[in-house]
Amino acid sequence: MPAQKLWLRCEKKEFERRSALTPTTAKKLIDAGFEISVERDEQRIFDDSEFEAAGCTLVPNNTWSSAPTDVPIIGLKELPESNDPLPHTHIQFAHCYKRQAGWDSILSRFHRGNGTLYDLEFLTDASGRRVAAFGYHAGFAGAAAGALALAAQKQGGKLGQLEPFENEDAMVNGVKSTLGGSAKGVKALVIGALGRCGRGAVDLFRKIGLDEDDIVKWDMDETAKGGPFEEILNVDIFVNCIYLSSSIPPFLTYNSIAAAGRHRQLSVIVDVSCDTTNPFNPIPVYNVNTTFSNPTVPVALQNELPPLSVVSIDHLPTLLPREASEQFSLDLLPSLLELPQRQTARVWTDAEALYKQKLAEAVQSLN
Repeated sequence: MPAQKLWLRCEKKEFERRSALTPTTAKKLIDAGFEISVERDEQRIFDDSEFEAAGCTLVPNNTWSSAPTDVPIIGLKELPESNDPLPHTHIQFAHCYKRQAGWDSILSRFHRGNGTLYDLEFLTDASGRRVAAFGYHAGFAGAAAGALALAAQKQGGKLGQLEPFENEDAMVNGVKSTLGGSAKGVKALVIGALGRCGRGAVDLFRKIGLDEDDIVKWDMDETAKGGPFEEILNVDIFVNCIYLSSSIPPFLTYNSIAAAGRHRQLSVIVDVSCDTTNPFNPIPVYNVNTTFSNPTVPVALQNELPPLSVVSIDHLPTLLPREASEQFSLDLLPSLLELPQRQTARVWTDAEALYKQKLAEAVQSLN
């Protein structure tokens, strides 16, 4: 049987330093008979030399489009906007299955190129649980960004550009230092606290010094009654970590914020879920994703009301790029090892069936 080929593309999203494959997982795949091409990438947290030492073949930056069409292309974030057809098989987060802005145009590129999309968000095991996710590090980093935004707001300013941390300890120590040594006295509410993302947010808050009673942990039971929720307005930081799959009542609205008046405690919203352009967005008080260079956006409120800012960065785990990449890639590895049998391996056949379903919806939408 010929070797399974796989092409790791560079990431073109600004500040994105993570990688779908790491030198560790690439070596394991090569040992299993894979041939892996890796695009050179100065932005990636792992040096090109680390992949070369693992046995990968280095290729020029951003040349995946010239690869043979039977070679699957793996990456993390969505491709840059373009109308070019996509003839390859792509393994990535495409952010188009939940009808986000431009979803049908993205899928039309695959349709016109006769390519295939295996969306990493929808690779699931037999129980329906995602085989690999950045959830924990997304929540951990999101809570950290929220705490930093709160510190900046208390000093009368705005959070400046965020830079990746070397590791979790460096992040925890950096946030504590910015807060004056500890976050004791800060109160936070995490919705989705029982999931991977929520657990990460709760762990960060614990490590920077919040008292356990000041970390309010909500999940499906607490939100079953339907929002808006007045309780959100009575904490300093609200972190949204839910996985949105259908329409739900909003967690808070302009009206609920206005009703709290000048005595509102809530200062920072961290929307880790980032369903910004989703028609079911449960936090309809902002409409743009923020970035590492400009991490917060103000909620438009009446002048006499205290400020409220939103962090809505859609690739938060890149604040911990090496640890997040290693954890994600190792979780993905068992599924990648089944790639040569993707015509029969359940995780891949299910992903392809979902792609075909979403593609048909997109074609209908565009017609």
